[in-house]
Amino acid sequence: MLENTPLIINRYREATISLDYFGDSVINSVFDVLSMLFGFWLAGKLPVWASVILILFLEALAALVIRDGLILNILMLVYPLDAVRAWQAGG
Repeated sequence: MLENTPLIINRYREATISLDYFGDSVINSVFDVLSMLFGFWLAGKLPVWASVILILFLEALAALVIRDGLILNILMLVYPLDAVRAWQAGG
């Protein structure tokens, strides 16, 4: 609900390397919701241990492939680290 508000967008631009971020597109937001629905459905079908392993795997994959992910985004919004910012920039 707050993701595309000026408060979060400005904080994201201040704390991360995404200085040109102006919010998500409508199509991105739609697929965020669809992905969330699929994730809740899948979590309801899988045992808890499998859900936890899948979450950790997907976060690690995103971090390794694109140097991004939900955990990194939350970390950088709450407690920005220069080392993470440099790593995300490719340094």
